[in-house]
Amino acid sequence: MLRLLKYLKPYTLLIISSIALLFVLANADLALPDYLSKIVNVGIQQGGVENAVPMAIRQSEMDKLFIFMSAEDEALVLENYLLVEPFSPDADQYIQEYPVLAEEPIYVLKDVDQAKIDVLNPIMAEALVVVSGIEQFIADPSTAPALGEGFDFDPTQIPPGMDVFDLLGMMPAQQREAISAGINEMFATLGENVIEQMAISAVKIEYEALGVDTGKLQTDYILHTGGVMLLISLLGGICTIAVGYLASKTAAGAARDIRKAGFKKVESFSSAEFNKFSTASLITRSTNDVTQVQMVIFMTIRMVFYAPIIGIGGIIRAIDKSADMWWIIAVAVAALLSLILIVFSISLPRFRIIQSLIDRLNLVTRENLSGMMVIRAFNRQDDEEARFDTANRDLTDTSLFIARIMVTMMPVMMLLMNVLSVAIIWVGAHQVAEATIQVGDMMAFLQYSMQIVFAFLMMSMLFIFLPRAAVSGGRIADVLDTDLVITDPQDPKQFKDPINRQIEFRNVSFRYPGALDDVIHDISFTVKPGETTAFIGSTGCGKSTVVNLIPRFYDVTGGAVYLDGIDIREVRQSDLRDQIGYVPQKGMLFSGTVESNLLYADENASAETLEEAADIAQASEFIASNPEGFEAEIAQGGSNVSGGQKQRLSIARALVKKPPIFIFDDSFSALDFKTDSALRRALKEKTGESSVLIVTQRVATVKNSDQIIVLDEGRVVGKGKHRELMESCETYQEIALSQLSEEELA
Repeated sequence: MLRLLKYLKPYTLLIISSIALLFVLANADLALPDYLSKIVNVGIQQGGVENAVPMAIRQSEMDKLFIFMSAEDEALVLENYLLVEPFSPDADQYIQEYPVLAEEPIYVLKDVDQAKIDVLNPIMAEALVVVSGIEQFIADPSTAPALGEGFDFDPTQIPPGMDVFDLLGMMPAQQREAISAGINEMFATLGENVIEQMAISAVKIEYEALGVDTGKLQTDYILHTGGVMLLISLLGGICTIAVGYLASKTAAGAARDIRKAGFKKVESFSSAEFNKFSTASLITRSTNDVTQVQMVIFMTIRMVFYAPIIGIGGIIRAIDKSADMWWIIAVAVAALLSLILIVFSISLPRFRIIQSLIDRLNLVTRENLSGMMVIRAFNRQDDEEARFDTANRDLTDTSLFIARIMVTMMPVMMLLMNVLSVAIIWVGAHQVAEATIQVGDMMAFLQYSMQIVFAFLMMSMLFIFLPRAAVSGGRIADVLDTDLVITDPQDPKQFKDPINRQIEFRNVSFRYPGALDDVIHDISFTVKPGETTAFIGSTGCGKSTVVNLIPRFYDVTGGAVYLDGIDIREVRQSDLRDQIGYVPQKGMLFSGTVESNLLYADENASAETLEEAADIAQASEFIASNPEGFEAEIAQGGSNVSGGQKQRLSIARALVKKPPIFIFDDSFSALDFKTDSALRRALKEKTGESSVLIVTQRVATVKNSDQIIVLDEGRVVGKGKHRELMESCETYQEIALSQLSEEELA
């Protein structure tokens, strides 16, 4: 996989944009449980009151609070509150919101930031709790809690007309300090959350005393918070769509570039490289393997960057809600990782062999489709069905094994998450009862726990699919990194224009890659411009190998091949092959029409050129017999035409190119003698200036050649014209007499 990272470079900006959007998405997802917690805690339980710092408070009530504040705290509070009296110039802007202002002065909170609120909150909360406790104590002494050491008197003993707070204000400083110490001790045992909750209840009572519509206050808070949640959800949805688009574009683009690079690389393969990779394997590497890499690129962008953000962020926020329940998440994550490790260790070995099984299935399928006629001729359908069934079942069994392992993860995951939920609710309920956590915080902790588990699950899914993609990536990289045996020179030479068309073999030897012995031994000959040179010999003597050295399908291992006096290894392959019209042993046609196949040699060729080439190749008759003519459909590989028609169309295609050199590699084998003779006669008339090389087994085809080279076991055993060879070459005589009578050879 690492060897393919360079194909992601063009998409760096898209990847960075995806990561930025994922960061926004993760923060949006992490914010939603917090807002839900606020709706439950503040909106429902606290009636929309967010903290213990009231937006407004009666002066009489504030004076009570000052009794239990230090001088510094009192000064800080007065600094942030504005005293508004009924007849103040600015009273009109507050009287509608706080109707009690018409009867008595109030303190209104100034426009302060959240940092200042955080400072005021504990000061106001403690004072509010004490004052509300005293008021409750006065109303019903049996239900009010003790407010600390030193605060021990009977309310009934208070003189008539004397207010308890007036009495407290007149107490000696030492006694008030004792009361404050006792209250602080009580606050230490309660904790900040409980104190704030108790203070908020006092704030709600104060708002009611001010004439504030507390029902509207609660509704407005819930609607506002819910609206923010909807906006965050909308933002998260937009980010999800955008990330999906960018990730898909990146993955699909990289896959396209990898396929293009692979196809371009394979196009530059010589026959030596094709021996390393089977056709079925190359097809699998450019399709299924690329798809695996594409899927992992998408998952990496979509999950790998997202999961750590959501996981780490979820842990931080969950612990912030309740640090006492961290162990529940730790146990769940440990159980999840154990499950993933087990599944990973079982599945990984199978992932490594599944791609080779796909190669095998492709190979068997291609052989059955291409060899269907042979299979039917030998009545081997049952055997081939069994062979295909074996390959198919091997792949199916391996895939099912992996699927069964993977499918167990979801129910186990659901069980794990349900157990996690029950554990959080169980522990959280006890903490709610002990007033150490609020219900909304417990709900948020539960949601954060689910997010953390899903984050680890997303990462685990990638780690499960990554091994298979790594294998696929390695297979693709093996093709892309293959060193080419045949390459262009760094400083290529150029042919003359026009080219002289002379070909010369000088002491050429050749052996196939990995072979121990040469198949061609010390061959030398010259093909002069405008001459026809034929190669003949028994099967396997090296005829096709010799002519395949000219377009550099292979490179010689000894000696050199020259064209116009230039070693063909010193020019570009494209320049060399531009000079050659090549017709292989097996005529290869492409899906399309007759015209598109002929234009394959020269896409700018005129209709007259196509007709002339068809006439020379003796293909005009069967083309004209089809009502569609040159527009007649050609199936893949030319499967809807006969062998002879396929050869004639292949020859016509080479003629359309009008090259200075023609190579016919046993291209007349499917033609009858009459058509063969007419074709060679037309070739001689129309391509007289071109150098022609013909590989054949037929003596009749080469009789009139300017030069005949007889090969036997890779060596030249005869060279000359027909009559000369009949007198001097025993091998040629044997071939000739086995095909023609003495009268025909005369």
